[in-house]
Amino acid sequence: MESLQKKVVFDGEAASMVMKELRGSFRSGKTRSYEWRVSQVKALLKMVTDNEKQIIDALLSDLAKPPLETVVYEIGMFKNSCEVILKELKQWMKPEKVKTSISTFPSSAEIVPEPLGVVLVISAWNYPILLSLDPVVGAIAAGNAVVLKPSEIAPATSLLMAKLLAEYMDNSCVRVVEGAVDETSALLDQKWDKIFYTGNGRVGRIVMTAAAKHLTPVVLELGGKCPAVVDSDVNLQVAARRLISGKWGLNNGQACVSPDYVITTKDFAPKLVESLKTELENFFGKNPLESKDISRIVNHNHFARVAKLLDDEKVSDKIIHGGEKDESKLRISPTLLLDVPHDSLIMGEEIFGPLLPIITVNKLEESFDLINSRTKPLAAYIFTNNKKLKEQFVKNVSAGGMLVNDIALHLIVPTLPFGGVGDSGTGSYHGRFSFEAFTHKKAVLYRGFGGDASLRYPPYTETKQRVMKALVSGGILSIIGALLGWSSKA
Repeated sequence: MESLQKKVVFDGEAASMVMKELRGSFRSGKTRSYEWRVSQVKALLKMVTDNEKQIIDALLSDLAKPPLETVVYEIGMFKNSCEVILKELKQWMKPEKVKTSISTFPSSAEIVPEPLGVVLVISAWNYPILLSLDPVVGAIAAGNAVVLKPSEIAPATSLLMAKLLAEYMDNSCVRVVEGAVDETSALLDQKWDKIFYTGNGRVGRIVMTAAAKHLTPVVLELGGKCPAVVDSDVNLQVAARRLISGKWGLNNGQACVSPDYVITTKDFAPKLVESLKTELENFFGKNPLESKDISRIVNHNHFARVAKLLDDEKVSDKIIHGGEKDESKLRISPTLLLDVPHDSLIMGEEIFGPLLPIITVNKLEESFDLINSRTKPLAAYIFTNNKKLKEQFVKNVSAGGMLVNDIALHLIVPTLPFGGVGDSGTGSYHGRFSFEAFTHKKAVLYRGFGGDASLRYPPYTETKQRVMKALVSGGILSIIGALLGWSSKA
């Protein structure tokens, strides 16, 4: 006797049902209270604390991610986000009193933060805990009901989050929907109050197109080719170690803020290359394919994509370090390439892997035009002690965020917004910016019934027009002049 269980299908009807249930919960008002929001933030904090070992194991399964990276960059950073929210949320929720003008006298005004409603978070596979839960906790802090769609490319983590969120969270307001393209499409067909997507530009365009049908606002956290400019006046060992940590120490280059290419001068390049080689061996040994301190490529499709960049005939003779591959273990060793052509495959798309091209210029100032000739990156880095060069870089290079003399650390500063510009994304989050990403700032003006002048009502006269014109301009002298009948130039 067969006891085959049918797979539960998540289709348009199921998506509509989830939306209806969450919409009902939101309209009941339960998500708006400070107490509910805090209870759910605390539940998330308890969830990641109680299940640290399970989270480490899931990321080992999905990416062979070193436990230290998981504890610091996934769990630790998310805990910090929760702690900031618990400390600051009451203040964020308060209406902001603002000044009014004489044209509405007597009156008072405030900006009231209110939740958007029911929101969708579609997360990425490379940091599947942080990039899922960080937007979710922001949405909850802002008082929304939320659906999380984790990435199917990190299946162990996706399954774990579905299980844990069902166990720890208020499921009348917080849901997880697992799946791939079909499930995501069913979700995107619904009318959300906001969609938060982390991933690549190709899917970002699909999300934005689907959102446009319902006039749904979006946050798109994308990526791009993040440059790192290296001057000759730096502490070479520290610069090399920080470049390596920010490239291969961040999920083996599979991070949207990893340096995608380095720009330095022709004269300094040999010294930088030698220092990078030395520190790479110090970090990952003589056979980095066997190192447990570096993640693997996520799957065979991505392995083939990165290998194709490396096998391009335009760069095959530009490899100066690494280049070894083990497809059976989905590993590619940390690889340096020098002076790759600008029209090569590796310079035509975001690498998102363990390859680092080094481009040389005669003067570092030339790097500004080189960076700005490309689409705007999510992050841009410069290593220098030259104050003027720092100022020029900040002033002239456009990027989602910048960091001087390090890689990626701007992500952990809760008072800085994290987000892209142009092709690298739209909108931002982290700290208060996460709260604001899922909040509508409602303008409210309060008036009483006193001070009701007949000026604004018909029949209109020259005197009324003169006084009303002065009132709209807001200048007290103009108003006095209009009341006294003085003429004024238009």
